[in-house]
Amino acid sequence: MREFIVVVPLLLAGQAMLVHWTASAERPPQPPALASFPSQFGEWNKTSDDFIPKDVRDQLQADQLLSRTYTRQADGSAASLLVAWFQTQNGGARQPHSPQVCLPASGWTPQVTDKVALATAAGAITVNRYIVSNGAQRAVVLYWYQTPRRAIAGEWAAKWWLISDALRDRRTDTALIRLITWVGDRPDASATATGVAFGEEVYPLLRESLPR
Repeated sequence: MREFIVVVPLLLAGQAMLVHWTASAERPPQPPALASFPSQFGEWNKTSDDFIPKDVRDQLQADQLLSRTYTRQADGSAASLLVAWFQTQNGGARQPHSPQVCLPASGWTPQVTDKVALATAAGAITVNRYIVSNGAQRAVVLYWYQTPRRAIAGEWAAKWWLISDALRDRRTDTALIRLITWVGDRPDASATATGVAFGEEVYPLLRESLPR
């Protein structure tokens, strides 16, 4: 624990210094056309583009946002997709907000925090699973951070890779990807399976839609 207390401030300071140092030479990519993200893929069809309130937009501070709900034809299962894309993290203030911070602040109580694997057509990735409840509502949240080179589950790992990629590519763009499935009257495992199935379909499309 003592080592962690020492390392974290050093990591944050190093990240801030490096991002500031590379800012003058940074080559931010053009924003993605998220509005053109596919409305249908596999068994999933878009049912709505979801409204994002201004206070949420102001909190996220993302350069591009996409919020949609999709439904699976076979059984009517629904999954919500949120993409918050950041063109640059120069300055350190505009960075993805972890759902493990934002959701409790919105009244959701964490029940389970772990990781699950997605076996996608673009390769296997590991993502966070966060099961939360709010009164009678219960949801399974899957999320990860997506950069031009990789999908990253851990918040601290994302900070380490930011330093590496800023040096290598002169870019600091990244996206927070969050998927939500509602538990309802079924087991958590069933809602998780729905989220995993959706994630395995949507990840390759995100890889093609976001700047690389």
